Amino acid sequence: MMNNLHKYFIPIGIIVSIFLTQNSFASVVSTGDFNKDFLVTWSPSHVNTSVDGTNTSLILDKDSGSGFASKDMFLFGQFDMQIKLVPGNSAGTVVTFYLTSSQPNHDEIDFEFLGNVQGQPYILQTNVYVDGFDDREERIKLWFDPTKDFHTYSILWNLHQIVFMVDWVPIRTYRNHADKGVPFPRWQPMSLQMTVWDGSNWATNGGKDKIDWALAPFVASFRNHKIDACIWKGNPRFCRAQSPTNWWNQERSSSLTWAQRRLFRWVRKSYLIYDYCQDYQRFNYNLPKECLLTKY
Repeated sequence: MMNNLHKYFIPIGIIVSIFLTQNSFASVVSTGDFNKDFLVTWSPSHVNTSVDGTNTSLILDKDSGSGFASKDMFLFGQFDMQIKLVPGNSAGTVVTFYLTSSQPNHDEIDFEFLGNVQGQPYILQTNVYVDGFDDREERIKLWFDPTKDFHTYSILWNLHQIVFMVDWVPIRTYRNHADKGVPFPRWQPMSLQMTVWDGSNWATNGGKDKIDWALAPFVASFRNHKIDACIWKGNPRFCRAQSPTNWWNQERSSSLTWAQRRLFRWVRKSYLIYDYCQDYQRFNYNLPKECLLTKY
């Protein structure tokens, strides 16, 4: 019993160290106010934001899903959001937190939370689109119940890598191997968006478990967002510069630290349930180039 507990306590101390290191270099550009930083993009009647703008909820019912997006667009930075997912039987529901360039050949960096039947865990799917092409899905189970409390989900996107994090634990990386012919999102500015919608045709058990509308409304809650990123002003050179303001492009953020690598391996060993880089049949035994290259 103590041995099992020990493996969970070790990462917690490492997480605190990572958190303090990252925030010591931060220059926040968001106000922390949903009313000032975001606009409703889908079904205003299904978006509830507090008067002070510190928290908001997205609602899904039989009439509509809902969504909101940042007023600004960004090219590189770190994006944090505390989210509490749909409780109970959430089968068929999809909650998203993602960056997208919203162009025909768009870039996109996705967190997708796939609901499940009562008693079964949420599935967290991540994906990366570059120039309109994806097929880079990974799925994990979480080591906690994401419906009981808020947890922090983060995207670090810079010239060197993309890092997906859950409570500061790196769960996935996607490195910039453009010099080896691997596509990487590095030119298109993106907005930060959140949605909740009906994914009954695919999200849970391959679409076999669908939304039970008798349980609606389904509510996902968001708070304490932090956007520390380069606001797009039309000149990519400003955002690509390795200046003190653009801390995310500096050497210390070019790869995972040793502590982060340990956590990364822990997640991959204990919670990974699907990795496109291990799906040989899907790619007819010709895996994408990035699958054969280093992850950090």
